[in-house]
Amino acid sequence: MIPTRDGVGPSTVGLPGGSWATVIDFFLQRFPTVDREVWLQRMRDGLVLDEQAQPVPPDAAYRPHTRLYYYRHLPQEPRIPFEAQVLFQDAHLVVVDKPHFLPTVPAGRFVQESLLVRLKQSLGIDSLAPLHRLDRETAGVTLFAIQPAERGLYHALFKQRDVHKHYEAIAPWRDGLPAVYRSQIVPGEPFFRYREAPGEPNSETHIALLERHGDWARYQLSPVTGRTHQLRVHMAALGVPICNDRFYPEVVNIADDDYSAPLQLLARSIAFADPISGQPRAFQSRYTLTV
Repeated sequence: MIPTRDGVGPSTVGLPGGSWATVIDFFLQRFPTVDREVWLQRMRDGLVLDEQAQPVPPDAAYRPHTRLYYYRHLPQEPRIPFEAQVLFQDAHLVVVDKPHFLPTVPAGRFVQESLLVRLKQSLGIDSLAPLHRLDRETAGVTLFAIQPAERGLYHALFKQRDVHKHYEAIAPWRDGLPAVYRSQIVPGEPFFRYREAPGEPNSETHIALLERHGDWARYQLSPVTGRTHQLRVHMAALGVPICNDRFYPEVVNIADDDYSAPLQLLARSIAFADPISGQPRAFQSRYTLTV
C-alpha cells in the first residue's frame, strides 16, 4: 500500500510505451510546467515511489507500462478554527461529529484542512475512507470505514436505503408544508449549485415541524434519497430556505474565512444495522442549532 504523507495520498501516473531514456525525461514532457530541478529534488527527498512503494532515484531508467506515485508540494492552508469530535471508533468504523465549515474530503483549495486528512493525521489510519459526505457548510454525524475490504458492505446499506438519517434545520416558519416532498434534482449554474427540473422525481425528503419560535422554526428533515444539496434545494423550493444558506435560493458572496453565520443545517442522527457485527448502531450529534 502506498503511504500517505501528512494525511494526504500521492498522485499517480501511468508510464505508457515510449522512447524516454529516464523517468525525468518522461516527467518533463508529461508535466511541462514543472521544472527539472523540482522533480530531481522530489526524488532526492524520496517523494517519487514505484509500485512497490520504493523511492525512485533521480537517474532511474524509464520502464513503460508501470505506475509511479509522487507527492506534490502542499501550500500552507489557513487553519479552519473548528475541531471534529470522534463519537465512536472500533476496528471497522469511525463516527465523527463534523463542525460547520470543515470539508469532509480534500477538494479545491482545501486539502489538509479537510476532515478526512485531519482524521488520518490524528488517528494514524491511512486506509480511512468516508462512507458518505456532508457539505462543507453542514455539521453533524459522519461515518468513515477503516478496512478497505469492508467499504462495499457499508456502501450497500446506503444504496439499499437501510441507513436512517435525520437532519435538523432552522428555516422560516410556514404553515402547511408537505410531509413528503419529491422532485427531480439536476446540476445547475454555477457548477456548485443544483436545481429542480421537470420529470420523474429522483429525490425525496420527509419534513416535520419540531418547534416554532416566532417567524422561525426548527424542522426535522429526513432524506430518503441522497442527492447533492437535496435538503437545501427542497427547502428553498418550498419557499423556506435554510437560515444562512449561501447558495439557495440565490448565491451570496461571503468570504471562506467568514465564520459568523453558519448554515443552520445539522445531520442530527444516523442509525443502521451493522453489516459486520449485525448489531444495531445509532449515533447522534452533540451540536445544536440556534433559532
